[in-house]
Amino acid sequence: MDCKTPVYKNLQENEVWFRKKCENCADIKLRPMYLGEKAQVPCLAIHLEVTVGNLMLEESMLGRLFQKLQEVSEVELRQCLEKNELGISDADPLETLEDGMRAMLAGNLILLVDGFEKILKIGSKGYPGRSVSSAQSEKVLRGSNEGFSESVKINVALVRKRIRSTGMKVEEIFIGERSDTVVSLLYMKELAYPQVLEELKQRLAQYEIDGVMDSGILEQLAQKEWRSPFPQFQTTERPDLAAMEILNGRVVVLSDNSPVALILPATLNTLMSVSEDRYNRFEIASFQRILRYGAMALALMLSGVYLAVIGFHTRILPTNLLLSFAEARRGVPFPSLLEILFMEVAFELIREAGLRMPGPLSGTIGIVGGLIIGDAAVSANLVSPMAVVVVALSALSSFAIPNEEFSAAFRLMKYGFVLLGGLLGMFGIVAGCYLFLGHLSRLTSFQIPYLMPFTGKGVPGYCDERDSLLRAPLYQMTRRPIFSRRNQRIRLKKKEEE
Repeated sequence: MDCKTPVYKNLQENEVWFRKKCENCADIKLRPMYLGEKAQVPCLAIHLEVTVGNLMLEESMLGRLFQKLQEVSEVELRQCLEKNELGISDADPLETLEDGMRAMLAGNLILLVDGFEKILKIGSKGYPGRSVSSAQSEKVLRGSNEGFSESVKINVALVRKRIRSTGMKVEEIFIGERSDTVVSLLYMKELAYPQVLEELKQRLAQYEIDGVMDSGILEQLAQKEWRSPFPQFQTTERPDLAAMEILNGRVVVLSDNSPVALILPATLNTLMSVSEDRYNRFEIASFQRILRYGAMALALMLSGVYLAVIGFHTRILPTNLLLSFAEARRGVPFPSLLEILFMEVAFELIREAGLRMPGPLSGTIGIVGGLIIGDAAVSANLVSPMAVVVVALSALSSFAIPNEEFSAAFRLMKYGFVLLGGLLGMFGIVAGCYLFLGHLSRLTSFQIPYLMPFTGKGVPGYCDERDSLLRAPLYQMTRRPIFSRRNQRIRLKKKEEE
């Protein structure tokens, strides 16, 4: 346990400690002043340059505080600070110099008074940051358009706005030896399993790291199966989805400086769902989910199955279609396997270029680049038109998967199916499916099987299958998923008539 330095009674000793720590830090301001009715009490205000404005502005809370402290006697001044007689909501006394430094670096103003053995932390406007805007990567037609920002305090407030209950707990931990990043854990105390929360804390506490700049670093540190390409956390930029999953008994992790929240545990079904599924009627939601699961299969296996059919199992194709394929491939100098690999890599390059280009140019790169490369490759007889269609449909299917990290895993594993289908035919595709499903069946996320709710139907009181590939009508979804405690599964019931 780190040894902390208590606040000295002598202001000069405190000032020496802070000035030594803040040496060559031009953005940290140490402002000596005198308070009390006769200006006889030396004080020191410390703050970051951009987080606190003019201390003496009369219309500000800080201005009114210092104006009041200039009108009281020396004894009354210390009593006023000790008891917080001005009723400032975010004015907390701190016992150690290290706590004062942390509070100041978090964007607050700290006040040290001679003879007062505590540091007064006074909340201020904090660091500059982006205001609440719409979510960029999770577009929906129905539902809230609010998205998380880079401030963890704002993000917690966005979730609290949707769950106005003290049952939702917010725990703060600090991670990063030098960044001291604030990480908030949000959960419903009566719904979430304590074991899940404790396991998460243990995984985060087992590493010492210089700094945490984004929630993605936390995700990599806390995941158990690091060899698997499939994410064991669900990510979201939407406060409404985070609030919805908290009510399902899951835990949400918010990191300062990151607009992306982590939700755990995660399963294949939750990664294939969107918040809009709950807002739409069950017929539309079910149809859209079937499309997504179909797109998932196409993104994984379409290119490999195409190679297996045209290379090993041509007899399953109608004669006219087979002749059409043969005519399209006339003059192509490369085997089908290299042809598909070339087009797959080309589409990945176009996608990466579109992501890295500035805003107005990104869409142009994706559309024009794809058309030009595809048309030029066909005209030069480097690839066949059917190969372009297959690869384009496979890429389009990957975009239909709602979670970006989940989609990236399928784009990566697609190359394995391409090699298996191109070298071994349908036998390779079947073997790939066996390995793929075997891996998912062994994968867990905080002790929850990854294939829930498609497995575990023998669990007593288990009703998650009503919200899987098909979604039942809302009035029938009376139970929470398996993430919540067993004695708290009921979430919807009809009121009894009086």
